[in-house]
Amino acid sequence: MKPNPQLKSFIEPYDSEMQKLALELRNFILDLVPRTNELIWDNYNAVAIAYSKSEKLKDAFCHIALYSQHVNFGFNRGAELSKTTIKLNGKGKLIRHISIKDFDSFPKNEIKKMIWEAVGISEKLNPELINSKQTPRSIVMSISEKKIRPNRK
Repeated sequence: MKPNPQLKSFIEPYDSEMQKLALELRNFILDLVPRTNELIWDNYNAVAIAYSKSEKLKDAFCHIALYSQHVNFGFNRGAELSKTTIKLNGKGKLIRHISIKDFDSFPKNEIKKMIWEAVGISEKLNPELINSKQTPRSIVMSISEKKIRPNRK
């Protein structure tokens, strides 16, 4: 799936290495789960991209958030995932993440298993997602006017 044309402009203010990392993580997710929507927020403090088999954030199984010095790779219901050797961070009720600084050190094999478990959790909560025939889309959900992160030049 091609990214929404606005995604490139949203990530452009970031360092080229962070842009590259975010796009590598995006491709990793879409290669693994090609029949998913990409929901994009150009937020106050980060560019956030969630992956969902519907057009709703509540159905998202994972996400990436682009910050100035790292990218978070997260699971929207990470607190419900089986325990693994990967230590997920987060103190909230559901969301958990790991911070990534380069794709080479990203634990791809373990994360693949976690993504499939997360997809299963999402489908269990909304069985309509299991046999969804919709064409995947890359959708901008919102754009914040004020930002405390790299801003357009």
